Amino acid sequence: MTSVDEAKPPFPPFTRETAIQKVRMAEDGWNSRNPERVSLAYTSDSQWRNRAEFVTGRKQIVDFLDRKWKRELEYRLIKELWAFDGNRIAVRFAYEWHDDSGNWYRSYGNENWEFTETGLMQYRHASINDLPIMPEDRKFHWPLGRRPDDHPGLTALGL
Repeated sequence: MTSVDEAKPPFPPFTRETAIQKVRMAEDGWNSRNPERVSLAYTSDSQWRNRAEFVTGRKQIVDFLDRKWKRELEYRLIKELWAFDGNRIAVRFAYEWHDDSGNWYRSYGNENWEFTETGLMQYRHASINDLPIMPEDRKFHWPLGRRPDDHPGLTALGL
């Protein structure tokens, strides 16, 4: 294993606690909006389906996320555990962002994840829908970056 493929605990099989920890780690990574950092949570040959786009490997992950965060401005994400079993985790999520014209959106979705024994994600399948929202309907107001521990999650927000 190279330093690029270093292990990412917690490892499967997941317990409820370790699955929740893995979900929060993923949320924190994505809220960093750092494509290189995020890509290191995935295997070097990871396969994604994100909406109608298919991505394979870390270089394509970095390219995808770079494009995404140039388009989805002021991106703030909340993920929540839905289910887990063995080396798989299912999450639901919502994120808010605006385009370069100032139009705000809340994107809702579900992801199915599969991990290697070293805790790296090898498969990610995401289904996402975008809902235009008015700026006053936003619910995610923390400073850009990691969601504060005391900020409500999706269930508490009624999402």
